[in-house]
Amino acid sequence: MSDKNRRRVRIEEGAKRIRVYLGGELVADTTRPLLVWEKPYYPVYYFPEGDVRLEMLSATGETKRSPSRGDATLYTVATAGRKADAAAYRHLDSPVEELRDHVAFDWAAMDSWFEEDEEVYVHARDPHTRVDILPSSRHVEVVIDGVKVADSRSGRFLYETGLPTRYYLPKTDVRMDLLEGTDLHTDCPYKGVASYYDVVIGGARHENVVWWYPFPAEESGRIAGMVSFYNEKLDIYIDGELETRPKTIFS
Repeated sequence: MSDKNRRRVRIEEGAKRIRVYLGGELVADTTRPLLVWEKPYYPVYYFPEGDVRLEMLSATGETKRSPSRGDATLYTVATAGRKADAAAYRHLDSPVEELRDHVAFDWAAMDSWFEEDEEVYVHARDPHTRVDILPSSRHVEVVIDGVKVADSRSGRFLYETGLPTRYYLPKTDVRMDLLEGTDLHTDCPYKGVASYYDVVIGGARHENVVWWYPFPAEESGRIAGMVSFYNEKLDIYIDGELETRPKTIFS
């Protein structure tokens, strides 16, 4: 593999104990994980093969191709009570030497993941992602279709690496009569499970533009019960100045 392709694979040694379970049985347990950024947004945990119960893995005969990591051999993971097809993979002949003796797992195919003794959801946490939640008396106004939907000086500003600032506002400062709950829920490994609202104004429905965390993760407890609005999809004024709508994957 050329140096150019090698630079495309970001790999770091992790310090946390990582465990993964299927069907109530421990499949892998390591204090020596590799963090591999298969995508730019977050890492994947790779386990040293000596820390994986390899007897639970059986090759499917299939492979999947990665331009940077090479062909991966796929394995079914089977415990006494569960089976997850093609849920593990190994880059046995990878041009990236560090990966050859490691095993990775499809996060969603497994039952549970733990970083130390805390269960983690959605994907591995990026050690370079930080979430800061700060109280602010700055004046926040949210306007949709010319209607002021929120007006607050008691917000909590959430700063998360790689994302625009999110303004969480008390429901007492929001026109909750214009909001209708939806069935959408999303998960975040840093904040927890979010619920959503549509905003309905004069018959026009703006779908899932508001969210909140009824029971956020412990480190994000400051935003419990507060609502936030997609900066990308509506007008937000901070101290009277209209913010430019950011361009993100949510735009």
